[in-house]
Amino acid sequence: MATFLPILPQDDVDRAAQLIQQAYSPQQKLSSEAQRRLQQELFEIQRRPEAWGLVLPFLSHPDTNVQFFGAHTIQVKIARDWDSVPDDASTQLRDVLLEVTGRSITSGQSKVILRKLFVAITSLAIKLHPGRSSRWHDWLPSTLNSFASIGVPREHIMDFLAIVAEEVETTDLLPPHRAQMLTSLVEAAQMVTQVISGSMTAPAGHRSPHELSSAAKCLQAWMTVLPASDITPFVPWLLALMIPTTESPTPEYDDQSFIPASDTLQELLSRSALSDGSGTKTVTEPLLLWLDRYGWAIVQTTIDAGFVDDISHSLCKLLVALGDHSAMYFAKNIASPVHVKATAVCPFTLPPTPPAVSHLVQHFLKVLLQYTALPGYYGVDEDESEMTLAFWYLFQEALWNVDYGFDVTEDGDAGNEAEERDRDMMPVAKAVYSELVTVLRQKVVWPPRTVFNGWSRDQRDKFLSYRRDVGDTLINAYYVLRDDMLAFYVSDVMRRLSTRQEHDGWEEIEATLHCIMAVQESVPVEDSPHLRQVFGSEILGKLPKAGDDRVRKTALHLIGSYASWFTTQPAQLPESPTPSPLMNAITFVVSALPHPALCLSAANALRDLCDANRTALAPHISAFGELHAGLTGIPETEKAKVLQSIASVIQALPPAEEIPPVEAIVSPVVAKLFEALQSASQLPDEARAMAVEELETLTGVARGLTRVTDSLLALDDSPEMQAAIEEMARARQDPRVLKLRDGIMSAIRAAVELWSTDAAVCDALSDLFKAITALPSDLTLVSLPAGPLLELVCLAAQRQLTAVWLSLATMLIIQLNPPSLIATTFKPEPSAEASEIALNVLQVLLQTSLTAFAQPGVMNPDVVQAFFGCAESFIHHFLTIYYRLPPDLFNGLVQCAIGALSLQERYSLTSACTFLSTLINRTATNDDLAAAKVTFVQTHGFQILRAILFGFAGIAPRSAMPNLIELLSTMVTRYPLESKQWISEILFAEDFYPCRATPDAKTKFIKTLSGSRSLKRTREAAQQFTLVARGLEGSAFGYATVSM
Repeated sequence: MATFLPILPQDDVDRAAQLIQQAYSPQQKLSSEAQRRLQQELFEIQRRPEAWGLVLPFLSHPDTNVQFFGAHTIQVKIARDWDSVPDDASTQLRDVLLEVTGRSITSGQSKVILRKLFVAITSLAIKLHPGRSSRWHDWLPSTLNSFASIGVPREHIMDFLAIVAEEVETTDLLPPHRAQMLTSLVEAAQMVTQVISGSMTAPAGHRSPHELSSAAKCLQAWMTVLPASDITPFVPWLLALMIPTTESPTPEYDDQSFIPASDTLQELLSRSALSDGSGTKTVTEPLLLWLDRYGWAIVQTTIDAGFVDDISHSLCKLLVALGDHSAMYFAKNIASPVHVKATAVCPFTLPPTPPAVSHLVQHFLKVLLQYTALPGYYGVDEDESEMTLAFWYLFQEALWNVDYGFDVTEDGDAGNEAEERDRDMMPVAKAVYSELVTVLRQKVVWPPRTVFNGWSRDQRDKFLSYRRDVGDTLINAYYVLRDDMLAFYVSDVMRRLSTRQEHDGWEEIEATLHCIMAVQESVPVEDSPHLRQVFGSEILGKLPKAGDDRVRKTALHLIGSYASWFTTQPAQLPESPTPSPLMNAITFVVSALPHPALCLSAANALRDLCDANRTALAPHISAFGELHAGLTGIPETEKAKVLQSIASVIQALPPAEEIPPVEAIVSPVVAKLFEALQSASQLPDEARAMAVEELETLTGVARGLTRVTDSLLALDDSPEMQAAIEEMARARQDPRVLKLRDGIMSAIRAAVELWSTDAAVCDALSDLFKAITALPSDLTLVSLPAGPLLELVCLAAQRQLTAVWLSLATMLIIQLNPPSLIATTFKPEPSAEASEIALNVLQVLLQTSLTAFAQPGVMNPDVVQAFFGCAESFIHHFLTIYYRLPPDLFNGLVQCAIGALSLQERYSLTSACTFLSTLINRTATNDDLAAAKVTFVQTHGFQILRAILFGFAGIAPRSAMPNLIELLSTMVTRYPLESKQWISEILFAEDFYPCRATPDAKTKFIKTLSGSRSLKRTREAAQQFTLVARGLEGSAFGYATVSM
């Protein structure tokens, strides 16, 4: 033992102890820098081999800080420096560790120190037990016997067992070794349950103060290990701990027993072998019987006191866990006629007549609803109501999926399942969810302004988040109640509006509107009398047109969310005296636009309404002209959305009729953009900000004018589509439209020339380019051709190469070679004009990018990824132009891609792999490029394979292996003879990347590749070679990531 655990001079031990005391003693007033320096010094001491010699003297030191450092040191040394332990010293280390741990327990050292020692024992067992020849095969029983022999108290034994289960569960082990450790736990399960049960069933006076807490935590830690048969006996013992100490006049509970028992039952329901919903007779029903007897009194006390104490909070968590576990049981038995059978697992007296299961289920739902409806505001007055929301989703799913129905011997009814569901189950379920939507409506009511203003930022954020979560729960309620839910909320709003006094607030009405808005995504897009009332004069017409921001903002969000519903309503003619729901909504939204606090919400709602109801609104285009004329007081950011809304309505007109209104809304924007450009020299910041606003406005107009949103419609070759395309083509040739597009193009060109290096302008231009270009089937009056825009992209990229310009080039190249309007088997070849434009653009981008990449620090991952993505786009649409490039430029591109295969940044590397794979595959399958295929492999094949194999050996990150393997498979498939020869040369060359792969491993890899005819075998061979080359074969990390 002395040869392994060195005995250090006492002076060295004392100096190290003084460092610890200086670093951690509360009396020491150290600066953060001095503290950091001392901790670093201690860390360096702990790393040294001599640190083993500090363990024993530190653990016997009187200072608890020094004791802790000693325990921490042995834990760290076992976990991190195991290689420094000689094989023949492991038994000595085990015996020493058990001895010092036992001594530390019996001497009364703190649990923090003991925890470190318990972790050290478990870490040592993980090192010694697994393997073909275990060096500590009975590690857990022998440790427990060692503790028992010196009289270690039961509390500390359970603390140790809890740590054992936690450490084994979280440690990183190979699957076979993990299985061995878990087996060792399973074999000791009987010993563990005996210790825990002995503690739980002992009279309170025979337990140490914290023993019950230790027992509960131990059982919780072992939940995933113990079989169901070992768990169920604990249920009555745990329930016994939750029985009140006195039952009258009001029940009183011992929180030192109630809360640990409740926490353990929660773990049992969520993590044990019973967590899949099983154990309804041994777990669910006993809990329901306990709840039936004691639960209501707890929640009633909570409501009466207006405060959720620890017992009540724990009960709420237990109810939620039981709901998660038994949702299917509750759904099946919500109206069950069956009575609970007498059971021996209840530690309290049952009523003479066992209750019906349906009574127990409905009582559970009633108690849970009380927690959902706790008085007060969530996040301020209580934090429990939110915990219950997830159950209502699970319960709704269970109601839909459960096989409801009972045997005729159980309910005396021979009816079929569907009849029993509709007759018995659904009325009860609807009653429950009707109560739920009522209480949730009340819970989302805003407090008065004076109260809300007194909340902290965190409280406000929690309440806002809670309102969103309630919205999700209401969707589940809608699937149960359907139209009845809308009817209830609409009736509620109308009642409140009819009885509202002038001095009343709008909070209650706003809450109901919020609930109607929350369920929008589940409401079918079909005519609804309830929604007609919402958007008619009865509700929307009675909401304030001025003043209260909150209810108006909610109404605006409500209108926007139901924008598509208005399409179900008949269109209103301009001369009609009765406004339709759509025009009611438009009027309400437009009235909110001048209000600064509502402008954003109003603009968004108007945009959504106009986009979804273009055809219905087109007859009212003159009204939108008036709206355009009155936009003077609206901020520019919202004005862009309003103009997008107007453009959406314009789009529904015939193309020839679009021209005047499009000219009317676009010309002022272009004029203001030129104004900004001209003032750039005098007021550069203001001019740039104005230019960004006008570019964003142009983007909104372009989006509004866009008709097609479904790319599948681009191949519609119907006569109607062809006629519409021809009509648009004629309108685009109108002199007014040509002049308008020329103005837009000139303004864009000037903006690029002036501000192409400004980030904000770049982003605005990027959005505009995406919105104002289109496939032939989706051209608008203002759509611009891809060629001139590509010219501007090249100009901007030459000034400053960014991912933005490269991504735009990728998009515009597709526009340059668009798909045919008529679906064909083969993609048509691009025109000669398009090919020439593409060649010029490609040369500029390659020269610019390769020159930039040659500079140090320019290989930005975003730029590199966008560059190779752009280069790949050219392959798909203009492959042949690559072989018309100057040879030096093409070779430079390929060499850049090969160099990128050694980058450590994954996305850059994978984009280079994809580019090379695509180039090789597309070239090899093009008959016109047979000579280019040969030249390519002769020039670059060897270097590509060398980069791939170097990547396998260790240069590339492991996360990029699938991409390198794909590239290797491409090379082996397209160039099998050359690849076989070059792979052998590379692997056995003297300059191959230093790695752990032996000659045999390399030979095996080569043979496997040579005989491979599938990507799967190539992948497996490459993965195995990678593990061997990196020294990961047989490691947990290597094993876990082999499928990546």
